[in-house]
Amino acid sequence: MLYRNFGKPIFFKIDPEKAHHLVIGGLDKSSSVPGGSAALRLMYGVPETADLAVDLFGTHFPTPVGLAAGLDKNAEAVIGFSSIGFGFMEVGTVTPKGQPGNDSPRLFRLPSDEALINRMGFNNEGADAMAQRLKKLKNRRIPIAVNIGRNKITSNEAAHEDYRQCIRTLYPYGDFFVVNISSPNTPGLRNLQHGSELSFLLAQVKEEMEIQRKATGITKSLLVKIAPDVSDEELEYMVQTLTEAGMDGIIATNTTLNRDGLSHEKANETGGLSGKPLRDRSTEIIRSIYRQTEGKMPIIGSGGIFTSQDAYDKIRAGASLVEIYTALIYEGPEVNRKLHAGLRQLLRRDGFSHISEAVGADHH
Repeated sequence: MLYRNFGKPIFFKIDPEKAHHLVIGGLDKSSSVPGGSAALRLMYGVPETADLAVDLFGTHFPTPVGLAAGLDKNAEAVIGFSSIGFGFMEVGTVTPKGQPGNDSPRLFRLPSDEALINRMGFNNEGADAMAQRLKKLKNRRIPIAVNIGRNKITSNEAAHEDYRQCIRTLYPYGDFFVVNISSPNTPGLRNLQHGSELSFLLAQVKEEMEIQRKATGITKSLLVKIAPDVSDEELEYMVQTLTEAGMDGIIATNTTLNRDGLSHEKANETGGLSGKPLRDRSTEIIRSIYRQTEGKMPIIGSGGIFTSQDAYDKIRAGASLVEIYTALIYEGPEVNRKLHAGLRQLLRRDGFSHISEAVGADHH
């Protein structure tokens, strides 16, 4: 209750982006203070349990709940986030060259809807800066996924070069990689999800991953993050293309442009919406992907997870892992312990001894 009663009222009086930087800076500094990480683990850490640990993508995940991309864009607070109960985290979205992103204000809270709207625009320091930070991290406690994108000034025709450059620069430092073609805040980016552009891009990034695999002798997985704002036909085509291209998994989903059912006065701000209003749609997308691939394409579920039941619904729909972002802002770091404890109870209730038994259970 510490965050809900003390931290949240303070943070929610501060401009959202300033509060964001305070959190990142605080977690970064706490991990550099002797005993800081241990203190965070004592307060918010989640012990690994046999029933919820997951082995996937050639990687061990101590818990199935990760941190979605967008919060730690520059990999500044990896140790801090690793200490508050996450089983993995995405860093980024990172682009080859640093860029400032869109004009401020560009991040908005919608408390009455338990949602956020952002139009950040891939603001980040660039792939080289991220590589230097990740290079310094030894004995990481959790897997790190590097979420990669294209620079704003890069055309879609040349986008593959940006993705390839990110892979070249960061391949030694990420445990797996996520191709972001679904942010609504970079003009034209979502067009890469469709038609021949998607097939071409995937072939290019897959080729670069293979070049790096041969150069390093280490195999790493490649996932694609998709948008929720697609028709049934578009989703079916995307999933078929991702499967044929040999992608290792899908993250479903990114933020939405849909504003149905919102009550807050800032609901019409431009940008991607995350939080509770996205919950059901992202679960629906997961269910469709699992059905189409017959459970053979691993899925990371993201969008609107606030409770253990929300996470469990995505797992039963077909997700092997899940991610949160907005819930961390609204519920605080205590949320991971609640999710972990609740998931264990739900597994026992349904007679499952391991989370893998619950993946896709709604289809059987």
